[in-house]
Amino acid sequence: MESTGLSIARMLESGLGNLAAYLAAHVLLCLLPAFFIAGAMAALIPQESVTRFLGRNASKSVSYPAAAAAGSLLAVCSCTIVPLFAGIYRKGAGLGPAITFLFFAPAANILALVYTGGVLGADLAAARFLLSLAFGIGIGLIMALLFRADDAAHDLPASGPFGSVDAKAMSRSALAFLLLWIALLLAGTLKLAVLTDSAFDVTVPSGDVLGWQAVLDRLVPHDAGRGEEGVTVQGVALIALLAAIGACAWKGFENIEEGVNGWARASLALIAATLLVASLSVSAMPAGLAIGFTGKFFAVALCLALLAVTARRALPREDVLAWIWESWRFVKQIFPLLVGGVFVVGMLRVLIRPEWIEALAGTNSIAGNFAGVAFGVIMYFPTLVEVPIAKMFLDLGMHRGPLLAYLMADPELSLQSILIISAIIGRRMTAAYVGLVALFSAVAGFAYGAWVDGAPPVFIALSVGAFVAALAFGVARASATHPATTQGT
Repeated sequence: MESTGLSIARMLESGLGNLAAYLAAHVLLCLLPAFFIAGAMAALIPQESVTRFLGRNASKSVSYPAAAAAGSLLAVCSCTIVPLFAGIYRKGAGLGPAITFLFFAPAANILALVYTGGVLGADLAAARFLLSLAFGIGIGLIMALLFRADDAAHDLPASGPFGSVDAKAMSRSALAFLLLWIALLLAGTLKLAVLTDSAFDVTVPSGDVLGWQAVLDRLVPHDAGRGEEGVTVQGVALIALLAAIGACAWKGFENIEEGVNGWARASLALIAATLLVASLSVSAMPAGLAIGFTGKFFAVALCLALLAVTARRALPREDVLAWIWESWRFVKQIFPLLVGGVFVVGMLRVLIRPEWIEALAGTNSIAGNFAGVAFGVIMYFPTLVEVPIAKMFLDLGMHRGPLLAYLMADPELSLQSILIISAIIGRRMTAAYVGLVALFSAVAGFAYGAWVDGAPPVFIALSVGAFVAALAFGVARASATHPATTQGT
């Protein structure tokens, strides 16, 4: 009984530690800009502009490649891509192209592919790209077929307290505003030397900083090899600022249609200040806090300044209020589920034993590849972190086939992203999406693993083709026998 109590306590500690590390390291420069981009999409982009290229009735030869191409430029994880997915889906994108965007962006964006090739080999990076592209489009097409009635109903224009954008084309100022938020997201997430290197450093005397950091390391362990990021002194400050943003936003954004009050102004100012603090390089040193002013800091500062000027001088006041309202709506819908999911994943991670890796996924079997998918669901890591974790799995004995299955599933099927997607498109659609991603990821891993083991490429191609044909026949048969109906949640 005592050991059970200790185990539960350890799981709770791991869950809280995982949540603290996530909030400190990934919410600010990744998720906050994503919420504001999603809000700008919903508030400022005319529906016709989205439906022309990504709509249900757009040419499939245009909409699906366009969705994949847009996703390839964003080095974001599943939690960050979901608000962007919600933004384009709410604005009129067809279910199929939106699903392709949701799948492809975290699975095979440019940075993930380059990093995969450098750490795990060019062959695995090529397999990750080709299979993610083919299966991402395939999953989108299947989802559009299975839920075609829901997709048709989704064509009805959505509206909020500010109505809908009726313009035929997006205004230049609105486009500039959206692009500036995308630039801020990229500046905060790209791992380029020009952004991560410090232009100059300043040391601020601040007492026993090393002692504080040692306490944090004990409370939230740091192990890069297992993807445990820990919490720094800077992270604690950022979590406190995030809590202050939430308190002010609740009082300021909840009734933003009545105008911008003092709480809303305080929240926006805190968001800007917090993004700047998050972009600094802060280290605990014997002499105090060493603060490095990175290229990221100056890029974020420039983007924030241009955003403020654009919002004040170029955008109509009602558009600014609509943008804030839509962004806040996404935060309320998504953020609580994200917090709960990250906490649960942290608890589940304690149960995973390294020796299970070789036992479950040491060979290229069907069970081994589905085990790779399961590891992707339970052991979620932020974007690019899945690559060194995959290297750890490889060193522990995981076969390269299940390793690819893990790399395709981990950015897609984290527990928190599943919860969030369900809130956006409903449980039935989400269940179908999760099942298809798991199935296609396992098949991709099995096919690649067979190639690694020396199976003839022609045999692999014929086997994959037969699988796709059988699946297409089954989906078409089910769709014809049971016409899709508008789903409930």
